[in-house]
Amino acid sequence: MQVLLKIVMMLVAVVALSTCGSKFRSYNGPTVTKVEVHKADRKMYLLHGSRVLKAYHIKLGGNPIGPKQFEGDRKTPEGAYYITHRNGNSAYHLSLGISYPNDADRAFAKANNKPPGGEIFIHGANNNGRSRGDWTVGCIAVSDRQIEEIYAMVNPGTPIVIFP
Repeated sequence: MQVLLKIVMMLVAVVALSTCGSKFRSYNGPTVTKVEVHKADRKMYLLHGSRVLKAYHIKLGGNPIGPKQFEGDRKTPEGAYYITHRNGNSAYHLSLGISYPNDADRAFAKANNKPPGGEIFIHGANNNGRSRGDWTVGCIAVSDRQIEEIYAMVNPGTPIVIFP
């Protein structure tokens, strides 16, 4: 009987420990109806209506002043977009896709005979050691712990407005 009890206790411990390290969290609060990014303040807000649910300090592209216009400019876009998808296998822990470039972004780049770039995300740091300054190629970065929370809270289709 003691052997059986020990086996059951070991199984319970293994199951409990296996869920502790998961990067996927659950969220049961109010729906995030909009994401706002304020580049100048390095802040991102998750909103339900006009109520701020969460606020985060963010890192931006390495050339953060002005809107993203072309591939390789290291700028973070500005304007109205939406969250396109979740990426649970991101190189940056977890990520949420942003709908850049939109039609206006593509038209502007085309008029200048340059590609607009793409693959802009809200993502974690992936323990890359970058904790100071803006360092992304145009994305919005938060800590790995924060992206876990954001990933659980924000659904594809959620509008995101990126202010200068």
